[in-house]
Amino acid sequence: MKELSRIVSIILAFVFAIGHANAQTSWQSEWEKTLAAAKKEGKVVVGIPPSAELRKELESAFKAKFGFELELFAATGPQIANRVVTEGKAGVRYFDTFIFGSCTGVPLIKTGLFDQAENYMVLPEVKDPKNWWGGHVFMDNVSSTRLFYSFIATKTTEGFWYNTTLAKPDELRSLDDFLDPKWKGKIGLSDPRVPGSGLSVWSYLWDIKGEDYLKKLVQQDLFVTQNLRQLAEALAKAKVALTLGIGVAQTEPFVKAGLPVKSLPEPREGTPSSNGYGSLAILKNPPHPNAAKVFVNWLLSKDGQELYSRALLHGTRRLDVDTKWMVKEGVEAAKDYLSVKDNERLRNYLEDKCVEVRMKSQKFAEKILQ
Repeated sequence: MKELSRIVSIILAFVFAIGHANAQTSWQSEWEKTLAAAKKEGKVVVGIPPSAELRKELESAFKAKFGFELELFAATGPQIANRVVTEGKAGVRYFDTFIFGSCTGVPLIKTGLFDQAENYMVLPEVKDPKNWWGGHVFMDNVSSTRLFYSFIATKTTEGFWYNTTLAKPDELRSLDDFLDPKWKGKIGLSDPRVPGSGLSVWSYLWDIKGEDYLKKLVQQDLFVTQNLRQLAEALAKAKVALTLGIGVAQTEPFVKAGLPVKSLPEPREGTPSSNGYGSLAILKNPPHPNAAKVFVNWLLSKDGQELYSRALLHGTRRLDVDTKWMVKEGVEAAKDYLSVKDNERLRNYLEDKCVEVRMKSQKFAEKILQ
């Protein structure tokens, strides 16, 4: 009987080993074919956030690793999304994939222009949900279409910045301090009437402080613009003392130039968890399908997430990427400071929050910002 059990154990171990080897061979074979086909396609076209640092890092690393062109188009998520939809209606395909912020994807869900992200995942390190804090997360969590992959989760005060020659952090410890008459005419705001970083901050204030607070904030004679570069420049040149709704991508050039721009410490009321520029969309029937697959797997790999997180100061959800160093830059990756349960409570992104909080607060912004 013991001999029979030993033989059965050996057979089962052999069968398992064969199955494991076949699984390895399967993905490796698919990956090699994808790489070969991608090189024949010659390039992949990707829409990215407007960051010079990110552009430089992506172009350099990708070409060196794969030997074909990464053509990047840098713009805000809504700008790229609008172009994609317009081209889609005309039967044009320029982009293969693009990266957008928190709620840009909501109106895109039912367009029929996008493929499921998981269809492009090949590498085991990307496909395995155990490598991701909270498992696989999709922006379209209500529709359950699993189109847009959310790879960032950051607890940060990145939306609040100040000019160090005009303001001091201890003057702005609470969100109520923004209502001080001394800041009248000195606060810049990224326009919350359109999807983007301004709406992210505005919706957070709407959610925790209420509409009366926002009415008082508007009475501060805000400098409101959709041009994030213009807003960052106004802060750097001391035309405003505070800004709400811009991030590292916009302030980075001015900080590097030594101009007096700095992120505010976390206010007393706390900050939400955001996924920043951390959602990935893949066009259905993209012009360069294999090259797109290579880019998607590389971006979501350990190497890709390390590069992306460092360039944009965004906290990746990959568990094998170190993000604790970011706290020195005023950014806290959610996985380092929150439980998954707490993040669910604090997040202000994904489809459910976009519809119930952001869109309602956006309508309020349209009403009072004339």
